[in-house]
Amino acid sequence: MAHSTSHDLVQRIVVTVSFVVCVIGSMIGVGVFGGTSVNAAAGGALDTDATLLAPASAAFSVWTVVYVGLAGYTVLQWFHAPTPAAQERQRRLRLPVAGTMLLNAAWILVVQAGWLWVSVLVIAALLTLLIRVFLILLRSRAAGALDRVLVDGVLGVYLGWVCVATAANIAAALTSAGFDGAGLAPDWWAVGVLAVVGVIGVALAVRGGGPVAVALAIAWGLAWIAVERWDGAPYSAPTAAAALAAAVAVVGATAVVRVRAAARLSSRG
Repeated sequence: MAHSTSHDLVQRIVVTVSFVVCVIGSMIGVGVFGGTSVNAAAGGALDTDATLLAPASAAFSVWTVVYVGLAGYTVLQWFHAPTPAAQERQRRLRLPVAGTMLLNAAWILVVQAGWLWVSVLVIAALLTLLIRVFLILLRSRAAGALDRVLVDGVLGVYLGWVCVATAANIAAALTSAGFDGAGLAPDWWAVGVLAVVGVIGVALAVRGGGPVAVALAIAWGLAWIAVERWDGAPYSAPTAAAALAAAVAVVGATAVVRVRAAARLSSRG
């Protein structure tokens, strides 16, 4: 018991320190502490008009939800979980979640340095770790409403948004490197990438039993890509249409999975 308590304390401290680092990184990313905002960093490669897959600036308000949610998670994980299963869930989640927060800060610092291809590697690692977190959540159950919101909900939004952000980050790196589409028009490259994002979102819906937070975050990012391609520059009707179609597919698949699950439960009752 003493060993377990000591191990939990170390994990809790790691999560807390990682959250502080994450917040400092986010402040640098918005230009505090003398840093350059993410949109202006790396020669503007990640700005809203840099690629066809860049969402409108309003999309990034989702980070407020993520950071506030991570603050709640950081506080929550200091409290003793009510059951052995919930305690084990906490232990399995803490270090991977801490890792995502450190990678988040690392991504901002790398972008500040203008290392776009390194930023692709960092965000790919972040996405991979969030998928691991997602799988841990699937294999365990929330210990009440607060756990569902501050753990499953927050980490679901985090994962969904990073799915979209990864596509935008790769597009920015390719465009900055002078990729010309290899004979295929930029619009159709964008449509293809958005189709992949949609497939990933549908797969997460099916595999995860219809996680609402993940679906809403993916749809949020895709919808703001559509808005920017309709009203911003560069204009691209095919990209906007594909982004909206992918968002509808992800939300629709999530709804269908949840309705079917509810029907199965009802029939058993």
